[in-house]
Amino acid sequence: MSQNVRNIAIIAHVDHGKTTLIDSIMKQSGTFRENQKVDERVMDSNDLEKERGITILAKPTSIQWGDTRINIIDTPGHADFGGEVERVLHMADGVILLTDAAEGPMPQTKFVLGKALAQGLKPIVIINKIDRPDGRPEEVVDEVFDLFVSLDATDEQLDFPILYASGRSGWCTRELDDERKDLSPLLELVLEHVPAPNVDFDKPFAMLATLLDSDPFLGRCLTGLVAQGRAKVNDVVKAMNLDGKVVENGRLTKLLKFEGTERVPVTEVQAGDIICVAGLTKATVSDTICDPAVSVPLKSTPIDPPTMSVTITVNDSPFAGKEGSKVTSTMIRERLLAEAETNVAITFKESDGKDAFEIGGRGELQLGVLIETMRREGFELTVSRPKVLYQEENGQKLEPVEEVFIDVDEEYSSSVVDHMNRRKAEMTDMRSSGTGKTRITFLAPSRGLIGYQSKFLTDTRGTGVMNRLFHSYAPFKGDIPQRRNGALISIETGTAVAYAIFNLQDRGVMFIGHQTPVYAGMVVGEHNRENDLEINVLKGKKLTNMRASGSDEAVTLVPPRRMSLEDMMSYINDDELVEVTPQSLRLRKRHLCPHERKKASRAAS
Repeated sequence: MSQNVRNIAIIAHVDHGKTTLIDSIMKQSGTFRENQKVDERVMDSNDLEKERGITILAKPTSIQWGDTRINIIDTPGHADFGGEVERVLHMADGVILLTDAAEGPMPQTKFVLGKALAQGLKPIVIINKIDRPDGRPEEVVDEVFDLFVSLDATDEQLDFPILYASGRSGWCTRELDDERKDLSPLLELVLEHVPAPNVDFDKPFAMLATLLDSDPFLGRCLTGLVAQGRAKVNDVVKAMNLDGKVVENGRLTKLLKFEGTERVPVTEVQAGDIICVAGLTKATVSDTICDPAVSVPLKSTPIDPPTMSVTITVNDSPFAGKEGSKVTSTMIRERLLAEAETNVAITFKESDGKDAFEIGGRGELQLGVLIETMRREGFELTVSRPKVLYQEENGQKLEPVEEVFIDVDEEYSSSVVDHMNRRKAEMTDMRSSGTGKTRITFLAPSRGLIGYQSKFLTDTRGTGVMNRLFHSYAPFKGDIPQRRNGALISIETGTAVAYAIFNLQDRGVMFIGHQTPVYAGMVVGEHNRENDLEINVLKGKKLTNMRASGSDEAVTLVPPRRMSLEDMMSYINDDELVEVTPQSLRLRKRHLCPHERKKASRAAS
């Protein structure tokens, strides 16, 4: 039976077309009915994934090809969600490495490929988006080969098969000039190249839990690969952690397999299947769920530690509780603990007073996605500026360093190099990538990159592309100059009026418009100078019965600057917070009262 199963993961850099390729595979394998209406990127089921056009959660699906069941795992392409990729590769016996025909291998390609090669998986390389007018498939194949060599691939791994494809159009070929028909060459190659799961049916049942989520009907669901044996519904099992300690005993109340985008209940599962089990209340990711006779847990790789953290506290602004339904520290604490349990790349710590929670993650994007998800669930909270997590070794302070890859038009390269140097980055490579573009590689401290994305887009007129990847911990590089000009702070609570904003526009850039509710201590704009300035945006025009020609021109406002949640988190200084509610994002001072602010700044200096 195991000969008729293949388990494969699709890995690639963000936006190289993994999820779109899976769409086409599912359509051509008969997963959907002829007349069934199917969304684009059907595997991106989460609202945030649909909006941002990125994969955040790793998800398995399966198709039937001939008499073989192929389980396919869609993985995220962002380094911030690397924890997901590291775990799901345990369920696969082979990987499809997808590379854009124009961009070539990118930082995340290197990260995910490194993890796959280290686990001994043999890749199939697909050069995707062949129909791009700026495609350069032959050069990209050479770049992929160089990447394999640099990652110490074995001779067997270096002998990888290559396919040329267009995931969106739904075809792939073994040679560039073959007939472009459908995706059958890929599925046939999977059957030839990927080994069947190497499993033992006669040993007692054991599976490694790699993904955890909750279902409104089933409760906690653990997904993983059955490594040995067979199991039926209602079998008695135990869960062991990596140290071999029993976490809980229970029964398998439900067993589910993946078919297309659905989870389908089954009565029996066996070695080699990727399944989902319900009925356990304490078992979590990297635990072994097994027959009571098993005494040794299955191996699992440790997850890279988080490199960045934010502090989350209760919203205590004058507008607290007006928009959200979940506003207490107890509710926030329970939600964050549940997240830390299901997402192994996130860490949770709380203050002594249990009123502030420090959440660690891989980067601003991952932390931003968590906060945005909570916001949509009705939570109100305040978030501090992200800070990097240091380590200490032999009395020396170490900080996380990232490898930064920047693709930019040649005319902007000197300005980018200058700004990166100021952020204590070291340039390691600079080369022309054709069509007037330059690719520059830096090693930069994570601290210096907080908040650089928006500045980078301004410097490159929105044409630059920046990719980052955790590299290592290195000795602390000293102080890095932070933002920026001072803040414009509201001194009163009420509703901003156009007349007041119009008269204050020459003081700086505004973040609010006419009729925006504001409160004392809220940051309403950025000052032109380095100091903070308190302003009154509520002051209306005094009405008199005197009218003079020329003095009553229409008020024209410059459009306010709008920022996303991640922009705001990286924009604020240490004495500021982001107030997050289901309907609004506001910037504010940590201390709303001016006297408290003066006291705090004196204490700090």
